Amino acid sequence: MESDTLTLVLGGTGKTGRRVAERLRARGRTVRVGSRAGSPPFDWDDPGTWPAALSGAAAVYLTYQPDLAVPGAAERIADFARLAARSGVRRVVMLSGRGEAAAHAAEQGVRESGMAWTVLRSAWFHQNFSEGPLAAAVGAGELALPAGEVAEPFVDAGDIADVAVAALTADGHAGRTYELTGPRLLTFAEAAAELGRAIGRPVRYRPVSAAEFEAAAAAELPAAEARLLAELFTTTLDGRNAYLTDDVPHLLGRPGTDFAAYARRAAASGAWG
Repeated sequence: MESDTLTLVLGGTGKTGRRVAERLRARGRTVRVGSRAGSPPFDWDDPGTWPAALSGAAAVYLTYQPDLAVPGAAERIADFARLAARSGVRRVVMLSGRGEAAAHAAEQGVRESGMAWTVLRSAWFHQNFSEGPLAAAVGAGELALPAGEVAEPFVDAGDIADVAVAALTADGHAGRTYELTGPRLLTFAEAAAELGRAIGRPVRYRPVSAAEFEAAAAAELPAAEARLLAELFTTTLDGRNAYLTDDVPHLLGRPGTDFAAYARRAAASGAWG
């Protein structure tokens, strides 16, 4: 039976999805986590899992794995959005990326679905340093990345989740595209220094080439994932996103979370040992 409060949260165990699910539940909303381990399971690579995951859902928080830049992502999202609309979903909030042509192309299927849509184009997450493959490097004291001296407006995953929940539960967001950034620009060297201050020991940023980064990443990750990460660094960290927006404070009625505050909180939680 359809419920006005049932929201399917895709990537519901990930950085933003987990936080979206927590916030929706705190508001008394019913949440279905869309993941391979979910019940029912959801797998982007298996469209046969989609109908059961969508059954009865009134809204969807849409994140795509492994990344919107992978070949076929736009087509798969369009197929899912059409099915979601036919299944009775009325509202969809899609997490996208800033300055990524492939991500922006993947948004089109959601825009054309007939559902009330909102797109969140996000900057780099703060939590990429503590909840992803970079956490070990931060803990070891060195970030070797192909980011040059470009500044990035790092944004907190909690702020993204707060915006997503607002768009999922309140009126006035349909047909809107928001660009979500933190409150200040930081180079990766400056971010590393902030992390070091929070942890209490130095964290150094060492710029490397994309090829060097890919080779090092391939020792820890599947080759295709390492290649994708290297490509994302070289395409999005070229200065195109080195500016702030006021969407987070405008939508939330408070300043966005500063990187230093995130770093202190993550360090206190034991993120880096």
